[in-house]
Amino acid sequence: MRRSAPLLLLPLLLASGATLSAQSPHIGFSLNLLFPTGDFASQTYPAYFSPSAGRVIAPQKETYDVGLGGSFTVSFPVDRSLAIRLNLSGSAENGTNRAPGETSINLRHSQFNLGGDLQIFPQGTAFRHRGLYFVAGLSADFEQFDRSFGDPLYDYTDTTRKSRMGGSLGLGHSFGYDAGMRFTLEATFHKTLTSHDVAAGDPPATDFVKVGFGFVF
Repeated sequence: MRRSAPLLLLPLLLASGATLSAQSPHIGFSLNLLFPTGDFASQTYPAYFSPSAGRVIAPQKETYDVGLGGSFTVSFPVDRSLAIRLNLSGSAENGTNRAPGETSINLRHSQFNLGGDLQIFPQGTAFRHRGLYFVAGLSADFEQFDRSFGDPLYDYTDTTRKSRMGGSLGLGHSFGYDAGMRFTLEATFHKTLTSHDVAAGDPPATDFVKVGFGFVF
């Protein structure tokens, strides 16, 4: 049941297709930097006894570095101050698990996000997609967590895949004229909303601040 939760977004997006097709959309692309926060940025696990090793494993500290990703968006204005945006994005981050006296473990997290956002343009410029806007949305997050002792790009020995729901909130600005291509700068906070109970065996929440620079036309 938890695994299917993010897929509930898809019928909502498809149902809105007929309404959105009547609007004049703005298509955008962006390059994104992701800054992990909370437990995703740094998490320490307590010491434990390993039956296979026959000894106590020291406390482990997991950290993830700044990630890199990209987004493709289609924004449909529905009135002067509001637009509905479809958002496809992907990203990846490298990390490390360290414990005193133990070999460091290479970590890598990658995800694909399918989302729907609301954009509010307080200056009434939604039809032109220009100026300041606020954004809030939900996304289906399809994630993969890899752990290895070898080359972090190729030699993954353990993989966990997870599908869960995420939410985002932030603001952006479109720079340029009323016609033609406009440049965009956007900053949002993403939070994992489902299936992040570590005690139940889930991966930790992948919370991060995303800063994107791109263009829309």
